[in-house]
Amino acid sequence: MSLDFTTVATQFVAHYYSTFDTDRKALAGLYRDNSMLTFEGAQSLGAQAIAQKLTSLPFQKVKHEYGPPDAQPTANGGIVILVTGQLIVDDEQRPLGFSQAFQLTQDASGQWFVFNDIFKLVLL
Repeated sequence: MSLDFTTVATQFVAHYYSTFDTDRKALAGLYRDNSMLTFEGAQSLGAQAIAQKLTSLPFQKVKHEYGPPDAQPTANGGIVILVTGQLIVDDEQRPLGFSQAFQLTQDASGQWFVFNDIFKLVLL
């Protein structure tokens, strides 16, 4: 297989969370008009709506800590990625567990983008 999906997934996840933790509004470039985000059950469709949702989250500071992502190729040449980890918001002492799944696909120019994004806090 010519696509090294594991490398793409690992690089994407590092870029995504680094950007999320430092400048959430810059994440808009990773989505397209047909992208969908489900964040704790609330759905947002399109890059603009997704960026609005991510920048309106009720915290100022966030830090994601996560392990290596699990990834698989999809039938259409995309990549499905699963990330589990913890996030610390606004200097809270207790991190929150999370799980996030991405489906990446390529646009007409061959650039990877997030087609589907599902985020869920894991509260036990």
